[in-house]
Amino acid sequence: MKAIMQDRYGSVDVLEYGETPRPVPADGEVLVRVHAASVNAYDWHFLHGDPKLARPMMGLLRPRQRIRGRDFAGRVESVGAGVTSLKPGDEVFGEADGAFAEYVCAPEGTVDVKPANLTFEQAAAVPLAANTALIGIRDVAQVDPGETVLVNGASGGVGTFAVQIAKAYGAQVTAVCRTRNVDLVRSLGADHVIDYTNEDFTRGGPYGVVLDLVGNRSLAEFRRALTPTGTLVLSGGGMYEGGSFVGPMGLFLKRRAVAPFARQRLVELPAKQSKANLAELRALVESGKLAPVVERVFPLSEAAQAIRHLEVEHARAKIVITV
Repeated sequence: MKAIMQDRYGSVDVLEYGETPRPVPADGEVLVRVHAASVNAYDWHFLHGDPKLARPMMGLLRPRQRIRGRDFAGRVESVGAGVTSLKPGDEVFGEADGAFAEYVCAPEGTVDVKPANLTFEQAAAVPLAANTALIGIRDVAQVDPGETVLVNGASGGVGTFAVQIAKAYGAQVTAVCRTRNVDLVRSLGADHVIDYTNEDFTRGGPYGVVLDLVGNRSLAEFRRALTPTGTLVLSGGGMYEGGSFVGPMGLFLKRRAVAPFARQRLVELPAKQSKANLAELRALVESGKLAPVVERVFPLSEAAQAIRHLEVEHARAKIVITV
């Protein structure tokens, strides 16, 4: 099969578009013929091996996972022993390493039936980013109707979903973005929009929840934007200069030192794949409460350019790769 492969850390120039053996599903896995995949900050971090503090998980000297990509949408080609919820021919979407390829193997528990009202390209934009937003809004922040929520990085992949999911849960949403994206986040339902090039959002509010998806302010500044008992959710999945040792983990380490002594809830956003979450996201999409926003589409052979666009052009919403 054709795939985008990486044998060493570096810029997009280390990525190779070439042939590699088609994977075979193990017990509990499905083999999916990929129709589309999407690019995430996750791919950028694994491309560069950044931050270096995370390399024991990524691979000390080279990436443990050779094929890049995480999100996908396509059709089930075959299933391994024990798979009961999916069958060959099903149109699906989900998460698994190795998605920038013609085929990907994924655990049954990270794949679900594709939303009926989305194309494969749109569906591929959903899994990682929307699942991250759902966990942050529903599970970590536990947003209730009427809650005041600020989303820092509202025009990014996770941010565009977070604004919509927070609205679906009845929140009053303030979205932070740059000038060119104000109309976009407003169209997603944001009640208020702050252009960070003109206004310091940490001096506004206070907000019951601050969901940070960028990691571009200090812990003290984020806390200043919160009510005395508000919740700060840190993700910090944005872009960082290549070669950093700590990156967004520095903010996480400060949170861990301060959180036990603070009245405010200072928490990190965990990454956890879930078939049940995909099903909830599908329900939100099919009900019209959630819609992926795709900025650009690249063919698989140009996956390197797609990642470069995310890195250099400060892409808004999602970048999709067609296979």
